[in-house]
Amino acid sequence: MIRTGKDYRDSIRDGREVHMNGERIRDVATHPAFKPVIDIRARIYDMAHEPKLQDLMTFEENGERSPIGLKLPFTPKDWEDKRKAVDAVMWDIGGIVTRVGDETIGEMWSLWDGKDILNEIDPRFAENIERHIHRAIKLDPFHVSANTDPKGDRSKRPQEQDPDMLVHVVKETDAGIVIRGAKYETAAAYANQAFLKPTIANWGDAKLSEYALGCIVKMDAPGVKHICRTGFVGRAPERDYPLSNRFDEVDTLLILDNVLIPWEDILFYQHTRAAAFIRQTLHRYSAFPFVQRTLSFADLMIGAALWNARQTGLDKQQAVQEKLAELAVWREGINAHLTAAIATGEKSPNGLLMPNQSLLMTGRVHALSNLPRMIHLARELCGGQICVTPDAAAFENPETAPWLRKYYTINDEWIAEDRRKLMAFARDLLNSDYAGHRLTFQLFAQAPPFAHLAAVYRTFDWNGPLEFAQKSAGLSDRIWGAHKQAAE
Repeated sequence: MIRTGKDYRDSIRDGREVHMNGERIRDVATHPAFKPVIDIRARIYDMAHEPKLQDLMTFEENGERSPIGLKLPFTPKDWEDKRKAVDAVMWDIGGIVTRVGDETIGEMWSLWDGKDILNEIDPRFAENIERHIHRAIKLDPFHVSANTDPKGDRSKRPQEQDPDMLVHVVKETDAGIVIRGAKYETAAAYANQAFLKPTIANWGDAKLSEYALGCIVKMDAPGVKHICRTGFVGRAPERDYPLSNRFDEVDTLLILDNVLIPWEDILFYQHTRAAAFIRQTLHRYSAFPFVQRTLSFADLMIGAALWNARQTGLDKQQAVQEKLAELAVWREGINAHLTAAIATGEKSPNGLLMPNQSLLMTGRVHALSNLPRMIHLARELCGGQICVTPDAAAFENPETAPWLRKYYTINDEWIAEDRRKLMAFARDLLNSDYAGHRLTFQLFAQAPPFAHLAAVYRTFDWNGPLEFAQKSAGLSDRIWGAHKQAAE
């Protein structure tokens, strides 16, 4: 059954080993650096129980309710329902969170699509992935994705340096396998489990088989250690940095120090074909909620920029309207790709409805390759005051408040306090340390940009343009036949 926020908080009070800024954290649920984002995750659980939101956030099957984000997608409506639920969450919390579970379960659906490949080595692996998918639907854990290794010297094979630079198996036992290594993962310190899979590598090389591993890792398992980066929460007052103090999704270096993975939690092992398959298909589902969150990011930027232009009447100028229109074109391009990807969805090898892969992957590139330029455009529209406005305390100090009220009040509609709030919000969205972190996170959170383009190359239908050009140029059929033979 669907959890409550309290159920979730209790589930992460399990004695896990978490470190931040040189401190061993005993209770992540109450620690100041983690509490705001944990409260958001708990709020998402609680939304599923509210009568006015329950039908939006959950679905009912066999008399039980489960989260809509974890529902297996078979129809366009399933994807539309997921999209509405994500939008409802972003509206309710008033910001953007990326790692909350619905955006990572799709990676397991991708592996399930390769069950025929898994069966090549051991039928238990296909059974394991199917059981874990249905277990997630039923038990509703907070599920994240352990993906990025420290990597070390990438000009060398893993065996030519410290072997722990990539997660690998060190021993088999009757109970399971023992693994070593490390992974970077956002939200791991306050999640329940992670889907661990290989990093990008040359999986055609059979010598890497000890690194070809996919499994479920419990975040409180013996040998699992969480070493977290210092959070943004509390660095400055929330009134001055409202996003930094509420929406920081803490990233973790997840240490795997001889961790036992039970056989029932192993999804593939010593199977380079499975490793290659999951790397190529990893985001065929999970890219959708990820790009949808970028759409929410676009809306926040447009809103901040437009309010800043309207408060001083600059929205009447053609030059400003043109820049706002550029933001709108980018935003609607993301929206169009998501909408069309659902409308022209494709049946997966396992019978699920996956968003149209070419449209989804090109939409991701459109969203992220333009993101830095759109942020800079929004900064320009917000003006220089977002980087020079004094903090909230100066607006309250008796010696400085009268001057700030004088120079920040425009009219009866725009008084100093509202302008200060808008400037603080825009600064934190576009200019702060948190804003810089979010930009880098968005660019790399679903693999680096070159992998985004590689996904487009794999999913775009090249045959249509080739055939059209062949016909128009009057090329011989021999060329087309040779092309089809090579493609096969």
